[in-house]
Amino acid sequence: MNVGQISTVTFTIQAFVTLLVIMDPPGAVPIFLALVSDRTAKVRRRLAWQAAGVSLIVIATFAFFGRFILDYLNVSIQALQAAGGLLLLLISLELLTGKQSSETDNKDANIALVPLGTPLLAGPGAIVATMIFVQHAHSAARITGLVIAVVAVHLVIALALLTSTSLLRLVREAGITLVARIAGLLLAAIAVQMIVEAIKGFAATW
Repeated sequence: MNVGQISTVTFTIQAFVTLLVIMDPPGAVPIFLALVSDRTAKVRRRLAWQAAGVSLIVIATFAFFGRFILDYLNVSIQALQAAGGLLLLLISLELLTGKQSSETDNKDANIALVPLGTPLLAGPGAIVATMIFVQHAHSAARITGLVIAVVAVHLVIALALLTSTSLLRLVREAGITLVARIAGLLLAAIAVQMIVEAIKGFAATW
C-alpha cells in the first residue's frame, strides 16, 4: 500500500477505495438478507443502519487505539483474524442448518453486532488497513480525509444493505431458504479463508 508521497485527495480516495473493496458491501448483502429475512421492513432498516454503525465504531476504535489494544493484550493480527474466522464459521453453520435462535429481541441486537458489524464488515483486513492509513496520516488534512473516507464507506454499506431489503419482496419462502443456504456457504468460505490467512501469517513469523 503506497501512501507515502501522495496528495491529500489521492490519500483520501485511496483509503476509501481500499476499505470499500476490503469490506465488500455486495458480498455482505446475501448474508444480511439471510439473517433478517424473518424481520419486518422497519426492523430490517434499523438493523442495516445498526450494522454499519457498529462497524464504524469498531473501525474508529482500532484507528485510535488499535496498536495499544493489541500490544497491551499481547494479541497478534493473525490471532484476531483466526478468532474472527472461527466466529464466522459458527454463524455460517447456523445458516446452513437453519438452526437459529428464537429470541427475537436479543437476536436483533446480536445480528447488528455479530456477525454483520464485526467481523464481517469490520474484520481484521479492514482494521489493519485502517491502522496502516492512520500511520500515514501525518497532517490534519490527511486525518480529515481519512475520517471522510471511513464515514463515506460506511454510508455506502448502509445504503447497500437498505436497498437490498427490497429484494426480499421478490422471493418467497423457498427463495429465502435458498438465500440463507447460499449465504451460509459464502460465510463458511470467508471464515475458512480468514483462518487459512491467519495460519499463513503465524507460519511466516516462525
